[in-house]
Amino acid sequence: MRADPTLRMDKKIAFLGAGRMAEALIGGLRASEAGRSADIWATDPLAARCEAMKTQFGVRVGTANQPAAEWADAVVLAVKPQVMAQVAAGISSCLEGKLVLSIAAGISITWVRRLIPSVRAIIRAMPNTPALVREGITAVASEPDCSNHDVAFARSLFGSVGRVVEVEERLMDAVTGLSGSGPAYVFVAIEALADGGVKMGLPRRTAELLAAQTVLGAARLVLERGEHPAQLKDQVASPGGTTIAGLHKLEQEGFRAALIAAVEAATKRSEELGRTCS
Repeated sequence: MRADPTLRMDKKIAFLGAGRMAEALIGGLRASEAGRSADIWATDPLAARCEAMKTQFGVRVGTANQPAAEWADAVVLAVKPQVMAQVAAGISSCLEGKLVLSIAAGISITWVRRLIPSVRAIIRAMPNTPALVREGITAVASEPDCSNHDVAFARSLFGSVGRVVEVEERLMDAVTGLSGSGPAYVFVAIEALADGGVKMGLPRRTAELLAAQTVLGAARLVLERGEHPAQLKDQVASPGGTTIAGLHKLEQEGFRAALIAAVEAATKRSEELGRTCS
């Protein structure tokens, strides 16, 4: 599901513990006009951060979670996994019958349900930071008895800032390791490509533009053509040409193995966070 500029939220939404991911979601909602500023309330323990969000997005802000949770129809728990229990304890009395969406890495739906049993439904989601420019990807998993309406709302919420996929909850840690942490891997790849260009004599700004647009264009080819990445790679790599020489060097340096290992390590860390915080 791609971002749809005609989507409009039909609920008042509270983003609690508004860190970078919540800012990305709020920014995407406002940029797409899918969510009105009057229907968004963001909280953060730091007053300065609240003022910054108010100035940037025009939304309602506050340092206390309970008033925002009481006001909202849907509550997005955008807090760190380590403080989830503390935040849930402070708002559990005012969540009866409401929809809760958790974007905390490693935190299972079962554990959230145990913390706040009175909520109507719980949906676990893992968005990523490109939501800020409406190019995010979010995986969502819901409780078995979650209504179609609530799932549709979650898809609309996250679909307004990018693409959405539904997965079984048991796969959410792997999602975290791949797409949740993945933008950081790509930033490193862009930086490294640009460094290579600079080493070969390109001006820094030119090298960064070439690298970033190359990654963006390659990703769009994968998404829009529907061909396997290996097929697209082969279309670039001519026999005896420059690309195959570069690919050979990547294989020698363990490029693919390093990316696989990064996803594995981040997945295991997400699992570890879930066990520790629960």
